[in-house]
Amino acid sequence: MFVVELVGGLFAGSVALQADSLDMLGDALVYGFSLAVVAGSLRSRVRAAQLKGVIMLLFGLGVLIQVVLKMVRGLPPDPLLVSGTGAAALIANLGCVVLLFRHRSDDINMRSTWVCSRNDILANVSVLGSAAVVAMTASIWPDIIVSLGIVALFLWSAVDVLGDARDQLRSASPAVALCRNGICPSDTCRCATA
Repeated sequence: MFVVELVGGLFAGSVALQADSLDMLGDALVYGFSLAVVAGSLRSRVRAAQLKGVIMLLFGLGVLIQVVLKMVRGLPPDPLLVSGTGAAALIANLGCVVLLFRHRSDDINMRSTWVCSRNDILANVSVLGSAAVVAMTASIWPDIIVSLGIVALFLWSAVDVLGDARDQLRSASPAVALCRNGICPSDTCRCATA
């Protein structure tokens, strides 16, 4: 789906569709990382979540660059091509969400995978909406606005997943584990704040 959306986005001249294709690539990587560590240690699952957060952050910044280029070029996308490609992506992502739904709260690894999948649905629906508005107005702005929304979603999700991963690492540290058992690991005990 990543390749289909990327090619469709390039031919249609849609940054929103290209942004969504990067999201698909990120998902393929995320699903691979998640499967690789699903039975691993807490530390390996947290590291996988951190990697996913970094990928989302980098994709968000990449899409932001594409938005600036779109504004310079100023050509509206082909709404029919965007709609067809976006609808196919939405169907694929709905299938993934259905498979992941019951595992969304299992652990940090599965939660970060769920966040990526949830973002896909939001992005797909937004891309389809922008195509409809472009069809009515022949303007570049719906595509740009949706692209900026996808950027914001990438960046917010990256911060959210990275924060959760940081919290998981902190709660798994040996000092915190000792504090939970009533043992103070240092002279200046801060167990009450752990």
